[in-house]
Amino acid sequence: MVESIANYSPGFKPPSYHEIRVKYLKEEVQATKDALKVHRTAWKKTGCTIMTDGWTDKRRRTILNFLVNSPKGIVFLKSIDASAISKTTNKICKMLDDIVEEIGEENVVQIVTDNAANYKAANELLMKKRKTLYWAPCAAHCIDLMLEDFEKKEPVHENTIPKGKKITTYIYSRTSLISLLHHFTKGRDLLRPGLTRFATSYLTLGCLLEHRGPLIRMFTSDEWKDTRFARTRDGSSVEEVVLDKEFWKSIVTCSKGCISYNASA
Repeated sequence: MVESIANYSPGFKPPSYHEIRVKYLKEEVQATKDALKVHRTAWKKTGCTIMTDGWTDKRRRTILNFLVNSPKGIVFLKSIDASAISKTTNKICKMLDDIVEEIGEENVVQIVTDNAANYKAANELLMKKRKTLYWAPCAAHCIDLMLEDFEKKEPVHENTIPKGKKITTYIYSRTSLISLLHHFTKGRDLLRPGLTRFATSYLTLGCLLEHRGPLIRMFTSDEWKDTRFARTRDGSSVEEVVLDKEFWKSIVTCSKGCISYNASA
């Protein structure tokens, strides 16, 4: 971009704030609509799937995203601020029904949502009204719920996962320890658990197991012992977890259990 500007001439004038905010923004909106027309044509030929997912933004608003999937690809349709909408069965059904109406009932093959009871009931109502489509629960959400049951109901999982989180949280909240970790892992990072997805907890355990050797070398090294963290209660506690053979055996047990369960499911 800078080279192009320099090659133009000294008289180059950049676009004004008004041009970017009005003219060019309208052009981009129109380009997006034109791209969506191609997908709408494909929906009529092959049918499509409506997918919805909810999340909470930094202002604590409940946002529902609606996407449409077809052999042509996935497109983002719209977002709805559902903060003021009661998540009752009837209101969710009405919201989904409006999306089906917008796309065209004849074009919709199925709807995919999470497996919460209110969504399940809402989609059952919708299927009674819209006879040509059906509902399918999100596979990722179902697996997430399975892993949640493991973490909350199986003692070995319940005890091991917090220890894994303790290691990653302690290291990644201290810049000097991140640098020390990278020295022993040759620049590779550990996965850190997310706030909402239980699957990330098990991915983190798997990542810790993969880096078992470097972690043990790190917490038995002179570099670690020379840090001020090694002389603190929290540092000693994390070191104890890393050097505990039973902790690593528990990770193996957790990983094998999840693989076997999800494979059978």
